Amino acid sequence: MLRLATALSVTAVLSGSVTFPHGRALIRTPQSTVTVRIEIAETTAQLQQGLMGRRSLAPRNGMAFLFATDTRGRFWMKDTTIPLSIAFWGKAGRILRILDMAPCRTDPCKVYDPHVAFRGALEVNRGAFARWGVHRGAVVTIRRT
Repeated sequence: MLRLATALSVTAVLSGSVTFPHGRALIRTPQSTVTVRIEIAETTAQLQQGLMGRRSLAPRNGMAFLFATDTRGRFWMKDTTIPLSIAFWGKAGRILRILDMAPCRTDPCKVYDPHVAFRGALEVNRGAFARWGVHRGAVVTIRRT
């Protein structure tokens, strides 16, 4: 389970019954546009649940974490079994930072801090951004379906 540790001290969701709306993330690079099928997390329960307990993630799928205002939060991988990469973007959608995250089953789990204020974050299978040619400066647009 990915949990976002924010200034609000969000606690973990105990139930796996959280549902997520779906959409697409379009990532524009100088060379191409990459389309990723996404689940969208924006409520407290969705943000807390994240990809916790998932055993796999399809190659062009991910989860987008959306925030109404700039956020300075940290992610962790407690109870997440999938190695992930996460891209953080600002208000204009421009990717500010990409981090690789390792699964964690037992405490203490590493905390991943982008050290920037961000408006959204997109998690995909680890290494996918590099394979797709997505780097800092690419622009993310979220489309709901």
